[in-house]
Amino acid sequence: MINISDFTYELPDERIAKFPLASRDQSKLLLYSKEGTVQHRHFKDIVDLIPAGSLMVFNDTKVIPARLHFQKESGASIEIFLLHPEAPSPLLQLVMQCTSHCTWQCTIGNLKRWKDSTLLQKDLGFTVLSARLVDREKQWVEFTWTHSVPFAKVVEALGETPLPPYLKRNAEESDKERYQTVYSHHEGAVAAPTAGLHFTPSILQALERKGIQEVFVTLHVSAGTFQPVKTENALEHTMHNEQLVVRKETIEKLLTHTNTIIPVGTTAMRTLESLYWMGVNVLENKREPFSISQHTPYEQHSAYSRQEAFQALLTHLQHEEMEDLIGHTSIYIHPGYQFRVCDALITNFHQPGSTLILLVAAFVGDDWKKIYAEALKNDYRFLSYGDSSLLWKK
Repeated sequence: MINISDFTYELPDERIAKFPLASRDQSKLLLYSKEGTVQHRHFKDIVDLIPAGSLMVFNDTKVIPARLHFQKESGASIEIFLLHPEAPSPLLQLVMQCTSHCTWQCTIGNLKRWKDSTLLQKDLGFTVLSARLVDREKQWVEFTWTHSVPFAKVVEALGETPLPPYLKRNAEESDKERYQTVYSHHEGAVAAPTAGLHFTPSILQALERKGIQEVFVTLHVSAGTFQPVKTENALEHTMHNEQLVVRKETIEKLLTHTNTIIPVGTTAMRTLESLYWMGVNVLENKREPFSISQHTPYEQHSAYSRQEAFQALLTHLQHEEMEDLIGHTSIYIHPGYQFRVCDALITNFHQPGSTLILLVAAFVGDDWKKIYAEALKNDYRFLSYGDSSLLWKK
């Protein structure tokens, strides 16, 4: 049993960063060493703190403006929040390029005011978007539009930046740029990989000049990342499922790299650790090797090295003539998890009693309490638009 009450702390509302700083790299950085000591730095110092020869792993997912507002002829407002696509494909990169129709599972505000027979429409100038409720229980919505343009363009024109609910404010124009990493590329996330919000092009260039390598993975962050642990025993919590895409050349770099691997953010960490277990599944001839459940790491006792796991993935992709590994993960990293890939972690400060606190506790042990106490005492800003930390594995 893991008692979730052991992973809470008092977070005053004024410590939640409601808005980003003027400059991305001006945030504070808490450095937690392998010896368990804490130092207070600034994020722009990150280049000095990452050892040369390290491999940094970034999540290049791009947040879509997933909050769509429609108005019925009666005047009633209906909010549709895109969660994940159902048709014509569950693959986000394909659906975002659809040019006539697609169906998504959504959360719907004011659902009771939307009758099954009512078609919601919005004239965007270059096309007219229609929304039809096709499954009330599952909250599936079919979208159609009149001109042959990608769904990504339609959403960009209508949608609103899906800020985290704990910010308790409406999105502003500036959030379109600031709630997005400078290296975001593949549309599909409904929440930002916020550890990456601190990076600037100049920091990325300085890391490269120092001899620090970088690779990109894509994990489309879902709204489930904000889902609180509601069970007293955290082991009974149901983890959200997220889609990941990792290119073959990325796996090649991971395979040949024998030095430090540092994910930028919990989503990059979850992707890397999921990749290890996908490789184990391939080695053990599992039926669905690229689907990782929250129980996989605890039910399969693997003695394979990370190189063996990544080699299995690469061999599989080569045999199947695949350029991308596409999979899903609901991996649940909590105390008791044995890390297979990651040596350090760059991450923000997370909500009390969340799965992300459990992940941090799995990585640094009980010292998570010291880290958070130090951050609170030293006026760090918390959550998505807050300050950062560089944590080395205990």
